[in-house]
Amino acid sequence: MKKTVFLFVIFTLSIAKVDASSDFLRKITSKHYVPKTMAELIPLSDAEHYARITDDGKQILVYSYKKGNVCDTIFDIAKIKDCPFDSIEGFALDSLEQRVLLYANAESIYRRSFKADYYVFNRKRRTFDVLSEQGKQQCAEFSPNGRMVAFVRNNNLYIKKLDFNTEIAVTKDGECGKIINGVSDWVYEEEFCETRLFSWSPDSKLLAFVRLDESEVKTFSFQWFGGERLAEDAYPVTQTYKYPRAGTKNARPTLHVYDVFYKNTKTLDLGAEQDIYLPKIAWGPTADALFAFRLNRNQNQLDMFVFNPRSTVGKITLTERSEKYYVDYDNLRAFEVLPDNRMIWMSESDGYRHLYLYNWQNGQKLQQITAGKWDVTDYYGFDVTKKTCYYQSAESSPLERKVYAVDLKGRKKCLTAEQGTHTAFFNTTKTYFIDNYSSLQEPLITSVYSSLGVKMRVVEDNAALKNEVVALNLPEKEFLMFTTPDGISLNGWLLKPADFDASKKYPVLMVQYSGPSSQEVRNRWSIGWEYYLAENGYVVVCVDGRGTGARGEQFRKCTYRNLGKQEVADQVAVANYLTSLPFVDASRIGIWGWSYGGYVALACMTNGDGVFKAGIAVAPVTDWKLYDSAYTERFMRRPQENYKGYEASTLLDKAQRLKGNLLLVHGTADDNVHLQNTMQFSEALINAGIQFDMMLYPNKNHSILGDDTRYHLYTKMAHFLFKNL
Repeated sequence: MKKTVFLFVIFTLSIAKVDASSDFLRKITSKHYVPKTMAELIPLSDAEHYARITDDGKQILVYSYKKGNVCDTIFDIAKIKDCPFDSIEGFALDSLEQRVLLYANAESIYRRSFKADYYVFNRKRRTFDVLSEQGKQQCAEFSPNGRMVAFVRNNNLYIKKLDFNTEIAVTKDGECGKIINGVSDWVYEEEFCETRLFSWSPDSKLLAFVRLDESEVKTFSFQWFGGERLAEDAYPVTQTYKYPRAGTKNARPTLHVYDVFYKNTKTLDLGAEQDIYLPKIAWGPTADALFAFRLNRNQNQLDMFVFNPRSTVGKITLTERSEKYYVDYDNLRAFEVLPDNRMIWMSESDGYRHLYLYNWQNGQKLQQITAGKWDVTDYYGFDVTKKTCYYQSAESSPLERKVYAVDLKGRKKCLTAEQGTHTAFFNTTKTYFIDNYSSLQEPLITSVYSSLGVKMRVVEDNAALKNEVVALNLPEKEFLMFTTPDGISLNGWLLKPADFDASKKYPVLMVQYSGPSSQEVRNRWSIGWEYYLAENGYVVVCVDGRGTGARGEQFRKCTYRNLGKQEVADQVAVANYLTSLPFVDASRIGIWGWSYGGYVALACMTNGDGVFKAGIAVAPVTDWKLYDSAYTERFMRRPQENYKGYEASTLLDKAQRLKGNLLLVHGTADDNVHLQNTMQFSEALINAGIQFDMMLYPNKNHSILGDDTRYHLYTKMAHFLFKNL
């Protein structure tokens, strides 16, 4: 009888632990441990205040940088009679800060793009008007004088003249699947992070825009099996869109300028080669200079054009070309035109990503502003008065991010002292900045700093979240450095179970992403499912292999033309090293990854000589010829030029070599990494007679979102590991 009671108690305690653990996982997947963030803000022209939407979405308020108190109300839903929306989702102010352009009822298009109902509120006259009654709009933007708004609807560009309440069509040839005016196609949005492809001149008289002809781009389609998109007769609905794969035809960009007064459009000559990218356009200090950045198809040459938009005369004043790698479009984030014909330029020409000062009229390099064997990781702007650049870098360590100021005489100062990750957002005059800081031990702390690096006040410290997590008594991640057999040092972290016993042997799950320029090993806050696995007796390890970011050009680009080779070799080397550790069960090592990480997980299981007992691949690429042109060709060039590289990197002819237990996961509505990748790999496994598990999530995209869905997904993956690892 006593034995029965004892066993019952043990069983009851086990059930309680499982329930508690499941609750922990539910909180992780529902983002319970994600810190509170400050709503997006807009710095005001007086440089002493900023505006942001309240947490409930009902108001737009003005706050003091220095004191944090509310100083004014820009917009209040409660004061608008019969307001047509319940909450504000975003807003912008005109240059005089008298008109407010706000939007609501946004409908997502792809990852970043959306269309919404836009409204214009006049603070002085207290008028509130719909921007357009002809349908939802995209990328609406005030002209610099605040008297007009440009926007896109149904692939055409329009101007709303607010003084006269008139709407003018700038273009009329826009057509779904053929011509796009002023906004991006799928590739420009996903791979160049651009949604708006139009720009007002400083004098508000001209509107430059990019026209994309995607008529010859091949169409991809997938089905929606339920939800609001389901047809009335319950048949699945097919969604189609243009998606250029590696080596296939891209959308052809052309550059145009519309004259608001004369209502005519001129085309600017970008050269004879049409198979190009045009990822950025920008105006100079006056309407006499329009900058356009042309990237060739192979993305190893970036040309900067400077046009006189009225005469249409233009020339290339600066060219960056790489014979060995690609030229990273991401460097354009730092482009800024300064007075006296100068500009800030970011380049990797010395082997690391640094800031330079150039003459934009003739392309002459005037000086290198930052230097050293470390990367600038973000650019925040230039203070013309102080002749000072503000930027973020990994100077102290690839694992860290700090904010710095450096003047043109080379005098540099670190503005953020704490070890961890700092991200800054400066005001208009570079006198204040909002700092978002976190570390492994600290959830996000949002503070206001002066440009001298003096912390003035804390906006949000997430103290309640920190106390809650501390009470959980979770194990701490330990940073480690691993050296590959060929002498390459790699950064990583290791998480042990809370009740770790060095005399025992534990199963290990390796988590990774491994994609070019990515970085998973950082000193920043993140409570992910690795802690749930540690709660259940697993050691979790993450190592950033070759090709990842913040360690210079050679390290970042060494995978060029051979995706999947170095990355896999490094993860396999880590796994082999782990087998030598006394607390690791060498027969129970697994690997997990999502997207690029899913590709690497599968590649490791087909090339890892059986070191992995189990693996999970979520939304994996399985053949790079199936992925989009801009991303794939940036790192691989076209299949027509790099046949051997594509053949070596595909997994479809290697499925028969897979060793270990496999779980494949994919969303059926993935517009990014298409379900076809998983289906073709599955067929190859079936033909090879290899058993595996698979989970499909109906109507879910690449992110497989939704609280219930995420909980189901991570529960599914965890149970797979508990059974197979």
